[in-house]
Amino acid sequence: MNQDIVLTTGIYDLIKDLLRRKKVTQFVENQLVVQLKRAKQVRRKELPLDVVTIDSRVTIKDLESNELYTYTFVAPAKAKRRNNTESIVGEIGLALVGNKTGDQIKWDFGEGEKVFIISKVERI
Repeated sequence: MNQDIVLTTGIYDLIKDLLRRKKVTQFVENQLVVQLKRAKQVRRKELPLDVVTIDSRVTIKDLESNELYTYTFVAPAKAKRRNNTESIVGEIGLALVGNKTGDQIKWDFGEGEKVFIISKVERI
């Protein structure tokens, strides 16, 4: 299910900083530590186009409800609800970052576990 992920060095460092500064719950921290252990770091220009990262529009399918959801992920400082953008280090961003089109992701959001398939990733 949760395969190895690919992160830019910048995103990897951003997540490590969140952990260091205790900006996430212990529950999320545990999930992120596992994710970082299986992460391959690359430079941005080496990142495959179908990998979720900053400046990506991502469509996922919730396998329980069969509903499709689309998110536009941006840097934390640029995320604004009124622009319909999400921070890459927000709850759903952290669950999806580094995964690619076709990956199935199981992530516990605190209120329960969700299973998604990434249907499409586009760079914006």
